[in-house]
Amino acid sequence: MRSFLLFLLLLTIFSLSIHSAPIQTAIRRSPTTYYNCTSNYTPSPNNSYRSNIKTLLDWLSSNSTSKDRFYNTTVSSKNTAGTVYGLFFCQRYTKINLCQECVIEAAKLMSTLCNVAKEAIVWHKICFLRYSNRYFFSTVETSPKISFMNDKDYEGQVGHFNNILWDMMNNLRTEAASASEKFAVQSINITVNQTLYGSAWCMPYLSTENCSWCLSDAIAEIPTSCCRGKTGGRVIYPSCSVRYELFPFFNTSTWEPLLLSPPPPHSPPSTTTAGKRKQQTLTIFEVVVPIVISLVLLSLGCYCFLRKKGRKNQEDILKQSCNEGVVGHDTTTLESLRYDLAKIEAATNKFSKENMIGKGGFGEVFKGVLPDGNEVAVKRLSRKSWQGIEEFKNEVSLIAKLQHKNLVKLLGYGLEGEEKFLIYEFMANKSLDKFIFDSEKRSQLDWKTCYGIIIGIARGLLYLHEESRLRIIHRDLKPNNVLLDRDMVAKISDFGMARIFCENQNAANTKRVVGT
Repeated sequence: MRSFLLFLLLLTIFSLSIHSAPIQTAIRRSPTTYYNCTSNYTPSPNNSYRSNIKTLLDWLSSNSTSKDRFYNTTVSSKNTAGTVYGLFFCQRYTKINLCQECVIEAAKLMSTLCNVAKEAIVWHKICFLRYSNRYFFSTVETSPKISFMNDKDYEGQVGHFNNILWDMMNNLRTEAASASEKFAVQSINITVNQTLYGSAWCMPYLSTENCSWCLSDAIAEIPTSCCRGKTGGRVIYPSCSVRYELFPFFNTSTWEPLLLSPPPPHSPPSTTTAGKRKQQTLTIFEVVVPIVISLVLLSLGCYCFLRKKGRKNQEDILKQSCNEGVVGHDTTTLESLRYDLAKIEAATNKFSKENMIGKGGFGEVFKGVLPDGNEVAVKRLSRKSWQGIEEFKNEVSLIAKLQHKNLVKLLGYGLEGEEKFLIYEFMANKSLDKFIFDSEKRSQLDWKTCYGIIIGIARGLLYLHEESRLRIIHRDLKPNNVLLDRDMVAKISDFGMARIFCENQNAANTKRVVGT
């Protein structure tokens, strides 16, 4: 009870302060050059690091004619502290000569702007340069981040626009992650006279899983800290990037976008046919309404019958959860999220007790480390789960569509025999209640940290209630369902997966995702 009251107090403080503390999260115009220099070192006559940086930049410039528009290399020395790792990357839809010009310019800028930095990143026009004293070629990095948005708000059916944008971005994520060059572009007709263009790319050295993971994070920034409701925007991470515009920003003669044409909105009737259409509308109304009423009554009867027998159809549940209609599962998306049991057993040391980090009515939670070094939380579901395979896949597909930086991210799932498990991003600081009721940890909850947690919770709830395609009410929100990452960023958990499990009667009213 104490934790719940404190939680309500935090949300109340947030509601009073949110209007007086606007947060700037994105740059409105894309600058020609953006750079980030970190961890300065102290130059010395015997320091080989600086000379190795110069050698690295020379190598990058001289290899900028690569047809791959990507090149990474390492400059080493006898002293391992002097080793430098670096790369350049150009947009795939740019000409090679323009890529070369950009890389040469960026290398000169980097040597000037970051001349004593251990790590440096420069985004310049159409290219990206980076070097570091640590090996980063196989890891996913989402910091530092930069996002740009267009000044102009979208004029028209914003909900229709957001739905198309969401679908396009998720298609791009799947396509780019599975492509050998880790790049994809698409264009989609919004109306007869308006086309939406999008792109997504990852560093070529990323695995399919890591690329999908990185792009999911970037896409989740679009409706939150980047460019909500804008006609264009982009999110750039060191490991990946996404972009959308209402104008073609890639070479359509080189890359052939996938054209998907949703039906355009109906135009108003002309004055010459208004009378006839009105008569037709009345006729259709007289015929359709009785049919609809009959179908509704029949559906209610079937629903009550099934409920008495204790069996609920998954498809009906998903229809209630989604404003736009039925949500099925995309086979390609599901396969990209699937992990085999052997891989997860290896990551969790065969679900050993030493790796267990939690246990609840849904099952046991284990910490795991994937072969690429990424830490994950694996929820091994109770074998009392009543769902069939297709229902489980539908539910995973539904929750995977909910992507926001303040929701715990579902990374994948597994299904082998009676084993069902879910794979989430790992939260290093566990749950909020661990800090509230621990006298030592409570001291870490200063005002700045509390305010950031409140902001995160509110943004996550706003997304679930208003901004996601599936309007979901979190009916079990409490401090132990608010998880904290290494930077104390709040992420809501258990916001829909309760639908999968068998619980006791006291929790029967929280078994499924609820639409509003």
